Amino acid sequence: MIIDYVAIGLRIKKARKKAKITQEVLASKVYVSTNFINSIERGSKGMSLETLASIANALSVSVDDLLCDNLISVVPVYHKEAQEIFADCSCEESRILVDGLAGMKSGMRKNEQLWENLAVRKDE
Repeated sequence: MIIDYVAIGLRIKKARKKAKITQEVLASKVYVSTNFINSIERGSKGMSLETLASIANALSVSVDDLLCDNLISVVPVYHKEAQEIFADCSCEESRILVDGLAGMKSGMRKNEQLWENLAVRKDE
């Protein structure tokens, strides 16, 4: 399995910004250099499990939150993200988002079915 360090870095950056702390503050909490945090957030460097756990603890997130793009079973992480998106929505905004998501889900599943049908025809 190939680890997507860019995705991990983006999630770390997102969590850091949500926590309203700078790279410098995060680096000091994790006992690494600011340059190292910058490299991690850009996805140009990996990190040890110890550093990953320290970053998660410093940002008050789970390691699953940071690794979810690399894991197979992460539905709870995505559900949590969806809840955060809906948390400050008005009733009207929530309805619009739900309608949009339903349409996207329907389109995605139709597209999957189309590709499956094409593959079956190709094999015949």
